[in-house]
Amino acid sequence: MEFIRKNTRLFIVIATFVFSLSSLFTFYFTDSYKRYKTLEQTLAQARIEKENVLSQKVTSLTKEVNDPVSQLKKDNVLSDLDIKVIDKQIKGSSVVFQNSFATITTQIMLGLDLVGGAQLTFQAYPGEGVKEITPETIKGLIKVFENRVNASGTTEAIVQQVGKDRILVEIPGEDPEIVKRRLLKTASLEFKEPARLIKGKLGAKVDLSMADEYIWIPSGIGGRDLKKAQAVTDGTGNWLIAFSLKGPAVEKFGKLTERLVGQPIAIFLDGKLISSPTVRSAITGGEGQIEGRFSAEEAQDLAVQLNAGALPAPVKIIQERSVGASLGQDSIDKSLKAGLYGIILVVIFMIAFYRLPGLIASFALLLYTLVTIAIFEHTVTLTLAGVAGYILSIGMAVDANILIFERTKEELRAGKSFFNAIDAGFDRAFTSIFDSNVNTLIACFVLLIFGAGIVRGFAISLAIGVLVSMFSAIFVTKTFLSIATKFESLRKPELYGV
Repeated sequence: MEFIRKNTRLFIVIATFVFSLSSLFTFYFTDSYKRYKTLEQTLAQARIEKENVLSQKVTSLTKEVNDPVSQLKKDNVLSDLDIKVIDKQIKGSSVVFQNSFATITTQIMLGLDLVGGAQLTFQAYPGEGVKEITPETIKGLIKVFENRVNASGTTEAIVQQVGKDRILVEIPGEDPEIVKRRLLKTASLEFKEPARLIKGKLGAKVDLSMADEYIWIPSGIGGRDLKKAQAVTDGTGNWLIAFSLKGPAVEKFGKLTERLVGQPIAIFLDGKLISSPTVRSAITGGEGQIEGRFSAEEAQDLAVQLNAGALPAPVKIIQERSVGASLGQDSIDKSLKAGLYGIILVVIFMIAFYRLPGLIASFALLLYTLVTIAIFEHTVTLTLAGVAGYILSIGMAVDANILIFERTKEELRAGKSFFNAIDAGFDRAFTSIFDSNVNTLIACFVLLIFGAGIVRGFAISLAIGVLVSMFSAIFVTKTFLSIATKFESLRKPELYGV
């Protein structure tokens, strides 16, 4: 226990290195990877078929339901863990290394300018039921856009507001025509009720005693009748959707729910089933709650979707362009070369001028590189401007080390011991390092707030690089310098450039 306490900093550095390496790269046996990759497309198709089934048939009133996803799992002997691997690790991954035995992948998300795709600018304008475009209207449209472009689960779209009434949609690797077909529709909300099919025709009423086929039919109540939807809690931490209706729909909904007590009622958005809660009691006041096992995020999303249906706003395309993949790949190749050359030159410079501390700083730079890319993988879509910001931060990562080493050399020349010189060097340089990095972060913050598109990508990647560089320079470098000075053979002034 005493050993662990004295070497806590070292264990933190080792844990950071291992976590970054395992987070950035995923190892598979090649046969397993190819099997998962083949099943990825099959699983996506099965989910689409299941969605179609759920959007047509009332599964809670039937004994047997043909679930394509369950059938796929059964035919291919897939567990829930296998499905999770396909969704979280295989989907969207890129192969870094592959041979007949092993495959190594990573999931760094590349932006439109690197892999090509579609970039479309939409403008919302007033229509039926919408006198003006409000922030709530734009927020609802953005949510609908995100749902549509990510429906297949294969793209990482960027949807953001531009100005007061415009929305910018960027989809890497997509055909612009496909994107336009997905987005150029107004959000449509519907409440539907179950009905039994009798010899191919709708029954007059639902008979729960018979195992027959039930389908969803329109109730006549839709988004035009919705006044407001809001995510709330029931006081015990469970999230619900509170909604209110307006006009004649209040009385109509009361009669509908009275008839469906103990049965499901469906909520459809753009023809897609998003919820089918069971009616607990008649809702006669035009206000009700949708119960379900919602997380806070799911409840907020559903409320936004419902409000989007209640406030439809027509949109039209005012600008569109396509970015070729060949241009993006050329940019990737040049950026990788620039980053590699930059790191090599920095390492040579540090070792030549600062010797042992420079070698330690080079190792800290390697750790910095891994940590930064691992953070990029889980937080940002990396654009060409983001790559530029990252490469710039590499130089800034050793800037702090130079200040520390120069201070340390001054302390050694003054006759202090190696332990005291290193501590004094870090302490005296910290203020300058902190001030310079804070100023850079302020500039990044300003660019992030007032910039748009690629400027924001540059600011985010540079800010992440600056924060990680402070950890790398102050924490990692000091840890290994302190370890090095415990060995007598490494306590020689010439090894420190003195």
